[in-house]
Amino acid sequence: MKFALLKIKNMTSYIRLLLCFLLVTTNIFSQKAKTSFSVVPLGVMGGIDEKNLSAYLIAPSNTTDYISLDAGTVNAGIEKAIEKKTFKVSTSEVLRKYIKGYLISHAHLDHVSGLIINSPADSAKTVYATNKCMEMMENHYFNDQTWANFGDAGPGFPLKKYHFQTLNLGEETSLANTKMTVKAFSLSHVNPFESTAFLIKNENDYALYLGDTGPDEVEKSNNLRDLWTAVAPLVKEKQLKGIFIEVSFPNEQPDKFLFGHLTPNYLMKELHVLEDLAGKGSLENFKIIITHLKPPAKNIAKIKEQLKAQNNLGLKIIYPEQGKKLEL
Repeated sequence: MKFALLKIKNMTSYIRLLLCFLLVTTNIFSQKAKTSFSVVPLGVMGGIDEKNLSAYLIAPSNTTDYISLDAGTVNAGIEKAIEKKTFKVSTSEVLRKYIKGYLISHAHLDHVSGLIINSPADSAKTVYATNKCMEMMENHYFNDQTWANFGDAGPGFPLKKYHFQTLNLGEETSLANTKMTVKAFSLSHVNPFESTAFLIKNENDYALYLGDTGPDEVEKSNNLRDLWTAVAPLVKEKQLKGIFIEVSFPNEQPDKFLFGHLTPNYLMKELHVLEDLAGKGSLENFKIIITHLKPPAKNIAKIKEQLKAQNNLGLKIIYPEQGKKLEL
């Protein structure tokens, strides 16, 4: 009798322990599974492949309310995403209904050509950019000479399909038809030419996207330090879910031929500045999404080797694939 009672008592304790284990495991899993942003890369490269140039769709998780971060490649990227089963609707539906607007970091063609070429097939939406970037797009692209003016400002006869909205640096702006907001920061891309970083907010979480940028050391600028100072508290509080940042050349590229871009060496120098501001160990397992890798393939392989060797911050380095969804 005593043996039977002892056996039942031990079994009850075992079941309790098992239930506690399952509860803890479930909580850990749900914490890991919780994401704030869905990202679909439409184009991930720098350089000569016009079918795979800088463009990243970002939306609040479990929605299709996407904003395109740059728009070097649009149609070909959507087709690749459909091929990979990321999207299960037509190319036209993604373009016209899923993409709610465009954030343009700078007006170089490898960041805007998809926006221009696809504008006749697109639906009405907002294009966001800083004043200098918007002026370049109005004067050189949407000007009724190089291309029809699909905007609501600028030269020629504006067709008013796109609303051209100028972003003020450091000012939080709502992104129309989404729950997200954006704050723009200035970057130097061969000083004094300007590029832009976009800090995207969804509820209490953030993602940071940088257009093309050179290192402060080479650009004779404080733009990256100012950006790191602004986002360091978000890193410290685990609110910043990842940084999209370019690495265009391997370390062997001379400074005078960087043309406003980063190498693995300069990226790590800059991220050490961020860690100093956010606190030691703050970038452990932090997601760094590498953008704008420039061919040839041997250079890209070298960049990846150098980043792996120099990653002494414990970063989680991600190389996005065209058309394959990322969760942040």
